[in-house]
Amino acid sequence: MKKLVLILLLIPFLVKVSLSQDPQFSQFYANKLYLAPSFAGATENNRITLNHRNQWPSLPGVFLTYSFSFDKSFANFNSGVGFLVMHDRAGTGRLSNTNIGVLYSYDIQINREWHVRPGVNFMYTQRGLDFNRLIFTDQISPSGNAGSSVLEVPPFDNAGDIDFSASAILYSERIWFGTTVDHLLRPEQSLYDVKSRVPIKISVFGGVQVIRKGRLTRPIDESLSLAFLFKKQEYFSQLDIGLYWYKNPLIMGVWYRGIPLLKDQIGDAIILLIGYKTKYLHIGYSYDFTVSNLMTSTGGAHEISFVYKFELTRKYKKKIHAIPCPEF
Repeated sequence: MKKLVLILLLIPFLVKVSLSQDPQFSQFYANKLYLAPSFAGATENNRITLNHRNQWPSLPGVFLTYSFSFDKSFANFNSGVGFLVMHDRAGTGRLSNTNIGVLYSYDIQINREWHVRPGVNFMYTQRGLDFNRLIFTDQISPSGNAGSSVLEVPPFDNAGDIDFSASAILYSERIWFGTTVDHLLRPEQSLYDVKSRVPIKISVFGGVQVIRKGRLTRPIDESLSLAFLFKKQEYFSQLDIGLYWYKNPLIMGVWYRGIPLLKDQIGDAIILLIGYKTKYLHIGYSYDFTVSNLMTSTGGAHEISFVYKFELTRKYKKKIHAIPCPEF
């Protein structure tokens, strides 16, 4: 098991990264199972999560992402299981991606301070397209010349395949660091009879609680956390870095998205977050202010999240070791 954990932590530095981009969420800690399967069951209660993102609403077409997940802890077995459904739709042709996954995680106590939690996600993935909604040049050309819609061969309605992701999180009472490798099976995504596989995506995330009033075994009254998320998928890379301030029951956050050392990615967005958190219900809203050359044309991005925690029984159960990352 220790060797497996070491391999998972070193994967980002060993795998040759594979020009496409997976759907993303600004509130990635409000969609923990999508971020890393290691979060499956990392909660004392049963947890249902709903997420919705509307990106670039000012542009023609739609860029919408929906996510639903459920996870449960089996603390007596140091394990957690989860179920994740994600649907992403883009453009007037409704190019879509749907993922349905089953997740498992296992918590390992290294010593009194540190834990490591590996996780895996087995999923079915499907890409679809509504070809009849596409508009080609001959359909709008005044000359009426035959064009691409006549010559274009309609693709398959959808293409499905299986996929696999793995992750590991190393954490203590105040610090966490994790990595996820998605698309390890390189699923087929072509809607034609040609090979086109999804490139591997590597995510590295982490942070520290600078201020915390209260203990992990009791409700925390106030905290200040610094955190980051770095992602790379083929030629695309992205860095989110920011902070969260929590004062019961409100949480506020500000994030910067961009890579300062790369001129073409020096700045993409500033993200502002506000959330309301109770023992059982978390509600969050964030807005991405575009700061790149697309500032005046995209309309930013709206995102909302709901997390509901509940108990089915009140029987005694072993306490879990909470990962100290934020909730949004």
